[in-house]
Amino acid sequence: MHGEIEPGQALTLRGIGKEFEVSMTPAREAVRRLVAEGALFLSNSGRVSTPELTGDRIEELAALRALIEVELASRALPRAHMALIDRLQAINTNVAHAVEDRDSVGYIRSNLEFHRTLYLRAQAPAMLAMAETVWLQLGPTMRALYGRLRKTEPPHFHRLIIAALKAGDEPGLRLAVRSDVTQGLRMLAR
Repeated sequence: MHGEIEPGQALTLRGIGKEFEVSMTPAREAVRRLVAEGALFLSNSGRVSTPELTGDRIEELAALRALIEVELASRALPRAHMALIDRLQAINTNVAHAVEDRDSVGYIRSNLEFHRTLYLRAQAPAMLAMAETVWLQLGPTMRALYGRLRKTEPPHFHRLIIAALKAGDEPGLRLAVRSDVTQGLRMLAR
């Protein structure tokens, strides 16, 4: 989810078990679950790897993000208070530091923390779980995207999201979230 593994990178059950200090059985079960959620790919030969997403698949996942996350943000708006807005601004500062440091994993982690923090206010656990499943599928691709974009500034849509929350501007919030979650992915799909 955080882009720690590159697209197409092969994984082994033994390696997973060793890294997380578990036996083969829990490693196998975790892999099965992640394959079912689309976060890992299992070839006919049994090779496990992170997915290498096609342009069409990226477009599909971007569309899902635009639907689910815009709705989550809209549902969070009535519950957005100054403490939440202050927290989002602090997280966005972390996003900016990760961009300055050219830390792709830190950037992805902080960016997802920004979105998750907002969406938790929606009090819609099923929708949030669906968004997280999409994030799982996109993590390695987001890492590749970050490297391709050569970002030097944090996403300006985060500032627009925060401004819309402060103003109680639902249409502005919906537009800012939709733009934020689709902009980079659409560039990658080309």
